[in-house]
Parts: sequence; structure tokens; C-alpha cells
Amino acid sequence: MDFSGRLRHALNPAPAITDGNRLSLLNNGAAYFPVLLNAITSAQQSIRLETYLYADDDIGKAVTTALCDAARRGLDVRLVVDGFGARNIDTVHLPRLLDAGVHVRIFRPEQHLWRHLLARKRTRLRRMHRKMVLIDGRTAFLGGINIIDDATGNSADTRMDFALQIEGPVLQQIGHAIDRQWLTLSRRPFFHQAGKPAPTLLDPSIAGHVSCGLLLRDNLLHRRSIEQAYIEAIECARTQVTLAMAYFIPSRNILNALLGAAKRGVRIDLLLQGRIEYRLQHYASQSLYHRLLDAGVHIHEYLPGLMHAKVGVIDNTWATLGSANLDPFSLLVAREANLIVRDAHFCQHLASRLTQEITMNCHEITVSSWARKSGLHRAVRIISARIIFRLLSLTRYADNY
Repeated sequence: MDFSGRLRHALNPAPAITDGNRLSLLNNGAAYFPVLLNAITSAQQSIRLETYLYADDDIGKAVTTALCDAARRGLDVRLVVDGFGARNIDTVHLPRLLDAGVHVRIFRPEQHLWRHLLARKRTRLRRMHRKMVLIDGRTAFLGGINIIDDATGNSADTRMDFALQIEGPVLQQIGHAIDRQWLTLSRRPFFHQAGKPAPTLLDPSIAGHVSCGLLLRDNLLHRRSIEQAYIEAIECARTQVTLAMAYFIPSRNILNALLGAAKRGVRIDLLLQGRIEYRLQHYASQSLYHRLLDAGVHIHEYLPGLMHAKVGVIDNTWATLGSANLDPFSLLVAREANLIVRDAHFCQHLASRLTQEITMNCHEITVSSWARKSGLHRAVRIISARIIFRLLSLTRYADNY
């Protein structure tokens, strides 16, 4: 391997896969939040929680109450939120949390993203998009679900998002990642913290038989780790690739990997957002449909409600689930956390769940139906894609798109 290859490997290390873990798949907030709140209420030593959104709704209030009660019981409770995603936390939650003794860190407390975008200050666009929780160093939660009621802005009863409850040796990686971010934020003068925060005590005992590893994306040592993991897995696919993405504007390399796999005869199923949440992203994503459909890729739009899943399954032997979409935000600027799973039973279970959603709640986009779209619709897609590319160019992030 030449120097450039070694440098790329150093900046995008492969996840360390550990054996002996146990995973439980939690579908949507209805399954996730009761388990999470019970874990917080039952905690005896420490709680670590990272989230992008922290809403002022019933879920946010319930989590705040549980964290405050834990802190008053004498537990070491640490909360990290993003300064943009949780920009309203100081109006309701923050006073309660601080008064109860919860330690809070805010990642880049900045609201004016458009100002920095137009000023080409791309470093200020970096956000903390991870969703991880660690309870007593024994149980972790990781996925795509924020601290927000997933019924917010989503009138349909049917929704789609996932989280994992995790036990086992992989907690060593999760705990290290959480402590590392906490230490980094605690060094900032804004917090006036003296001394080094105590590391989290972990119990990475054997808990099951699942092999998995933590995969991070940041702007230093893991710049394209998640992107590279997807590319390598897709390029090795033999029979089936299923991706469920809330926001799908993949990099050129991921798109080429998907088109190459389809050309090899691999069945590609994309489960994408059917309802419009953000118009620019929605139509920019649809601008790729013609290339994908022409290559034989199957596109399924999720229609009953908003779909925020961020998962992939390949050949029923490899899966990933976490906070990262395949879009410029997740791949280029945000701090993300995914779990890579190499376990046939879990992968088959997740694939079956996605297949059920495709069958029951999706509409397949075909070549013929897409060709019947109006000229106005095509123009909107083209314009949206060009705007997205222009915005990337302003921040000098367009080299991979």
C-alpha cells in the first residue's frame, strides 16, 4: 500500500468487529421510549445521552423529568445536544436539567447556519447528529430516533424508524466514543471546566452471540468511514442490497457502487421518503431516479407517514443501522454513529422487517410511471439538484458529488 493509501486508511479506519453482543431491534418511538425511560429510571450509577433534536413535547418533558430524577438520586448524568437541532432547549429543559445537577454540553451553539453557508464557513456547518445512550456502562441505545415524539408533524399512525438496545463487548467502543466527545466539549473555555472528566465505568461482558462494531463519522479520524463502509459492502454484494433512507442524495462513489452492483445482477431495493418533508432535498433526491431505474434499481416510496429510517442490509449477512443518511449532511459535515452488524439472524430479521414495510406501506416507482411525470415536475427536480450542488460548491464540499 502506497503512502496515499495508508493515509486514506488512517483517516477512514474500518470498524473493529467484536463478538459476544446482544441486540434488540426497537421499531419507532412507540417501542423505543418506554424501554429508554425504564432504563433511565432504573439506572444506578451513570447516564450518558447524546441527541441531535431535543423537543419541547411530551417525550422531551418525560426524558427531562427522568434525567432530573436520576441526577437527584446522585447519579452522574451527562447530556450532549446539538446547538442547532436542540436550539430551543434553553427555554424549557435546560434550567430544569441544570438545577437538578445534570451536566449538559452543547455542540456548536449556533443557529445562523445560512449565514455561515453563504460566507463559505463550512466548519460552522458541522453538527452533532448522533443518537446514543449509555446506562450504567451496561446497556446502550443507538439508532436514528431523537428525543422527540415521532408523531410530531406526522399525522399518520404508521411511521418508520429504528433503534437498537445493545449489550456486550461493543460497549467498550460506544463508551469510549461518548467519553471522547464529552472530553472534547469539556475543554472548551465556554464551560470553564477544570480537570479531566472521569471516564465512564463499563461492563463489556459477553451477553450474546452477535458480531458488531461501532462506526463513526467525524471531521478528523473518520471523515469518510461510513461512506467507505457502504461502498465496500455494496461492491461485495452478490444477491441483494436493501437501503432504507429518509434522505437519499448519495455521493458519486456510492451511486456508482449501486449502479455497478445492479449491472452485476444484484437486486437493489431503495426504500425512500414518499411524503415531502423538505422540498429541496425531496426533489433533488428524485433527480436521481431516472439513472437508478434505467439500471434496474427498484425504488419504493414510503407513503403512510414520515420515514426517518437509516438502515442497510446486504446479502442478509451485513447490516448497518444508526444516525447517518446517505446525503451530504451525514456524509460530509455531521458527526454520526452507526452500528455495523455481521450476524445472519439479525440481518434476516431486519431485512424481513424492511420487506414487510415495502410490501404493505410503499408504492413502487417504475420506469413507465416515472416517464409519465410532467415537464414541470422534471424541471423542479433538475433545479433542486442544481441548487443542492451549488450550495455544496459554496462550502467547497462538492468534490464528491
